[in-house]
Amino acid sequence: MYDVRFREFLRLRANIRQLTAARRKSIMSRMEENEEKVEQTDQHSSPQQDDSTCDFDPAAAQQQQPDQRRDVDQTDPAEVQEATDELGKWRELALRTAAEYDNYRKRCVKEREEFTRYATRGLLEELLPIVDNFEMGMQMAEAEKGSMIYIGMDMVKKQLSDFMAAQGVEKIPTKVGDTFDHNIHEAIQSEPSDLEEGSIVRILRPGYRLKGKLLRAVNVVTAASSEQEA
Repeated sequence: MYDVRFREFLRLRANIRQLTAARRKSIMSRMEENEEKVEQTDQHSSPQQDDSTCDFDPAAAQQQQPDQRRDVDQTDPAEVQEATDELGKWRELALRTAAEYDNYRKRCVKEREEFTRYATRGLLEELLPIVDNFEMGMQMAEAEKGSMIYIGMDMVKKQLSDFMAAQGVEKIPTKVGDTFDHNIHEAIQSEPSDLEEGSIVRILRPGYRLKGKLLRAVNVVTAASSEQEA
């Protein structure tokens, strides 16, 4: 859709240039006709006027442009009015298309920033199960915290934590007794509990955020209602 609008913008810009070039050519043609008529009626004209047409001055030409338009209005006002209306229509289309293109450019910049910001999301999602298994292994090895194996595993765990923090990953804080929140929690099952209905009974798997956005929900077990207990 954005490419179509961009091509439409280029097409409209080309049409406006063609229209402007055509009007300029028409005005120049009428000026030449007027000059020929002046030369035919006045044979004693000064040659300085011919020299001025050879020495092109953009500033002088721009100052003379309103006078040329007034000459056209005097010769054929209906045609000039029609050309003015048409030029206004193209100008309005060009402004509207330019605004759309500016919005398209801003959207592209935003999408590129979003892509750069979350480019590592897929990699981190695949890394989380490895982190889970590694933490489970750490829990199993807690009985031998003084061993070199556990110390080495703890160092690796810290490196993983530092890496994930540098990527903008943070663990979602959740504890037993919290109220279930469907925005960050995923209920795997429910079971009878003394806690209030809907409260978190157990945490099966931790959840994470990536730069403020949910990367993985927390898998939890919630407290069942009294009807379900019966």
